[in-house]
Amino acid sequence: MTVDAITDVAGVRVGHATRRGDGWLTGTTVVLAPEGGAVGAVDVRGGGPGTKETDALDPRNVVQRVDAVVLTGGSAYGLDAASGVMAWLEERGRGVRVGPDPAHVVPVVPAACVFDLGRGGDFRARPGATTGRAAVEAAAASAPGARVPEGCVGAGTGAVAGRLKGGVGTASTVLGSGITVAALVVVNAAGSVVEPGTGALYGELVEGRIACPEERVHEAACRRLDETAAENATPPLNTTLAVVATDAGLSRAQAQKLAGTAHDGIARAVRPVHLMHDGDTVFTLATGAHRLSGHPLELNDILAAGADVVTRAIVRGVRAAEPVEGPGGVWPSYGELYGRS
Repeated sequence: MTVDAITDVAGVRVGHATRRGDGWLTGTTVVLAPEGGAVGAVDVRGGGPGTKETDALDPRNVVQRVDAVVLTGGSAYGLDAASGVMAWLEERGRGVRVGPDPAHVVPVVPAACVFDLGRGGDFRARPGATTGRAAVEAAAASAPGARVPEGCVGAGTGAVAGRLKGGVGTASTVLGSGITVAALVVVNAAGSVVEPGTGALYGELVEGRIACPEERVHEAACRRLDETAAENATPPLNTTLAVVATDAGLSRAQAQKLAGTAHDGIARAVRPVHLMHDGDTVFTLATGAHRLSGHPLELNDILAAGADVVTRAIVRGVRAAEPVEGPGGVWPSYGELYGRS
């Protein structure tokens, strides 16, 4: 049974650590690969990224597999969360072997951050190693194929999508070949997820599966957003992060291609994207459970599916988000303004 989440890729688990209240509105999300790791890749297209260990994923470099990907709030400060994940992996002997003792490992933990500083009221309230460890422990404790909490959790706790509250979303699909392709996204975009003339979500318009909100509802939503925008002093230094996972046996170059085309899924659901104050980043994890035949065009279905599940995950993250009103600002949710259906 599938749950329409990144955990539909066998062996992949997700854990969130969430901090709210007393100046906090932030958190960390860890996508944990199966034992033995997964082929990893990354494609960074935002002009203001905050990342760690992304060079290790270059197909020209030595690292072959990674054990976890960290998505975190706290801007560049929050990248410290990866240290807690590294420590947890080291304790279990997971990482790149660098010495004769099996305990001599260096875990390679790629990470990327979103800007949410001050959104809870305290600029210095941001994730660190303790938060990262809590998130990876939550991932390890989850059941195989478990549902993934969405909305204002983990790295999506303080996320904002344009003038709306953002959050975490996830989605998956199974191709005719039996290969699973799935995504988890943290929607923290400087661009808008809403078509300004109608109030429809861009990601749903692409899918062609909804009727636009009633005009009176959209007009009321616009008035509410205009009112709240004046109360939010935090600059729009935002980022959309994604992890696309598959059980296909991809090479490192193929995995990097998948990370690149998955950005199309962001561009369909957020406008504009990849600006100078965005840090838009997509990671790929390929577990290799399904071997490819070697036909040069076999990858096409996987590439197309990667973009599709990213778009759906963005829609789900925005729809699952809850409104926030506190000392750091006021961000209505899409569901509050337009309804959940």
